[in-house]
Amino acid sequence: MRTTTKTIERPDIREDTQTGDDTPKFFHYVKKNQMTESAVTGKMVVALCGETFPVTKQAKPGSPVCPDCERIYKGLRKK
Repeated sequence: MRTTTKTIERPDIREDTQTGDDTPKFFHYVKKNQMTESAVTGKMVVALCGETFPVTKQAKPGSPVCPDCERIYKGLRKK
């Protein structure tokens, strides 16, 4: 049996605090190489804003993004 993975080509965003219905309040920016390891092993990742959490969900287009992560990410882009 073979297992394959796909690479996400957009900024990586991951979850923050859960709301009452298991929907993340915010998704955070994290390094791609940390995402896969966390999803497989449950290891904690560190978002750009400093929040730590295990990767459990993938953001969909239009998902709410952590304002601090977004501000930091935009500041890292070269013009």
